[in-house]
Amino acid sequence: MKPLNLKTIHPQWLPLVEQALTQVDSDYIDNLQKDPLWLPGPDKIFNAFSEPLDNLQFILFGESPYPREQSANGYAFWDNAVKEIWSEKGLSKPVNRATSLRNLIKMLLVTREDLQPTNVSQEAITKLDKSNYIQDVSDLFNNFSRNGFLLLNASLVLNQQTVSKNAKAWRPFMIELLRILAFKKPNIQLILLGNIAKQIDALEPTKAFTRFYAEHPYNISFINNEKVRKFFQPFDLLGRI
Repeated sequence: MKPLNLKTIHPQWLPLVEQALTQVDSDYIDNLQKDPLWLPGPDKIFNAFSEPLDNLQFILFGESPYPREQSANGYAFWDNAVKEIWSEKGLSKPVNRATSLRNLIKMLLVTREDLQPTNVSQEAITKLDKSNYIQDVSDLFNNFSRNGFLLLNASLVLNQQTVSKNAKAWRPFMIELLRILAFKKPNIQLILLGNIAKQIDALEPTKAFTRFYAEHPYNISFINNEKVRKFFQPFDLLGRI
């Protein structure tokens, strides 16, 4: 039996996460400890909480971990199997295959006005001067962290159960976490992407926060959603630090 690893949690987050974990059904936690075949696994499950709580400005909620061991790393939307963003033909092949990540990057390019909303093709991306862009996917998510984003999935676990069932199991955790944050960080904003994440909007503690909802980046409409682009416009997430 392998316990859930709390060592990746920043000390400022640790008491909050520990308190929130007390609300999760003990049988559910026991089953996770007995079963090694779930993602992202006990060593990565709490990676999203590795940054200081003091830096928190936004919680960006996704749905669940990626369904591949090499991809799931405990952060929402971060495909750990993807490294280089660009290629001579536009986006790199791994980015182009990672639908949510691909659409997220295209949305950011349109937001910067480097691409036109009517043409986000590989050919259009090929023509861009990428020398001032970040080059690696890890740099993109470091930029998210630098701007105060916590990248958290509505379900911290992906296993043989449905995403909805796992998200329901983690809902008491989210309720308690948000309840504590309502006192500690009432000015943070919740960004809910996708239908599973949107269910968090119905939880009682969320009423304390400003919330922003949009479709999941898996949907191509995410690229040209004006509300999404307006939200992300102040953050130069593709720019080199």
